[in-house]
Amino acid sequence: MGSIELVCPAGSPPMLRAAVEAGADSVYCGLRDETNARNFPGLNFSPAEMNEAVTFARDHGARVLVAINTFARAGADETWRRSVDTAVAAGAHAVIVADIGVLSYARQAYPDLRLHLSVQAAANSAEAIAFYAESFGVRRVVLPRVMTAPEIATLAKATSVELEAFVFGGLCVMAEGRCALSSYATGRSPNLSGVCSPPEAVSFETDANGLTPRLAGVAIDRFAADEAAGYPTLCKGRFEAMGDTSYLFEDPVSLNAMTVLRDLRAAGVKAIKVEGRQRGKTYVRRVTEAFRGAIDALDAGRDCEPFARMLTDLAEGGRETEGAYKRKWR
Repeated sequence: MGSIELVCPAGSPPMLRAAVEAGADSVYCGLRDETNARNFPGLNFSPAEMNEAVTFARDHGARVLVAINTFARAGADETWRRSVDTAVAAGAHAVIVADIGVLSYARQAYPDLRLHLSVQAAANSAEAIAFYAESFGVRRVVLPRVMTAPEIATLAKATSVELEAFVFGGLCVMAEGRCALSSYATGRSPNLSGVCSPPEAVSFETDANGLTPRLAGVAIDRFAADEAAGYPTLCKGRFEAMGDTSYLFEDPVSLNAMTVLRDLRAAGVKAIKVEGRQRGKTYVRRVTEAFRGAIDALDAGRDCEPFARMLTDLAEGGRETEGAYKRKWR
């Protein structure tokens, strides 16, 4: 392993083997049930497959991290506890958890089990991380994709808990519970400013065609004269694309933070994470090889930026972004 641990996704046993063979230090995966956030048909691992996966990874010097990162349903937490039991029985290196109840169970039942805090928990302050470390013994925190490299550096100085950051894959406009839509349009969001679509940014235009609400000058819908109109929020805007008009809003672009690897390492990031358990083994092999090469180049004092261009055709919509690491808005 180099100066930064490379953590790659595996939605299936073949994908796990591809990631390990391509140079992943760790592979994260989930069981075939509702306890992981990629509970799609045809994906994930049975308990027997998890056992085999851990054995394969260890034989090749890699680790398996089991994602149990959904929130337990009231009255049904036995399912989540059972997943922790299964991961432990398989010999997983760590489990990745978001739910406080599941963390509490894991801590009490398996005091020596290594716990990583899932990005779903959205912990991005030293105080929040300290709570999880002191309460449950969390050893690593997966950071939400809303922080700049300087912010991560400041955080790293204030905590001894390991920090893991996403560097490649899909992005969500509702990043870890933070509404990026309102922030993008107005500079203010529910989580940072306590307001979504702030009133001072809202305006309405009425003409012969009906009512057009705008947010920070951006038209986000159009209503007929006899059509009911609610308070305009960007996530509920109605947009026209490819001849179709719908409420669905999503910008097809992928995170590729390879050009900021040096900054992340300098900031104190211990592990970098690739998103994409729902992708195939070809995807994970190529992304793993690229980031393996980039980390090794960085450690050898060479430029790692050339490796970034190896992945452009894997980006969603063929478009890449450095995300919040170099954002000009928040």
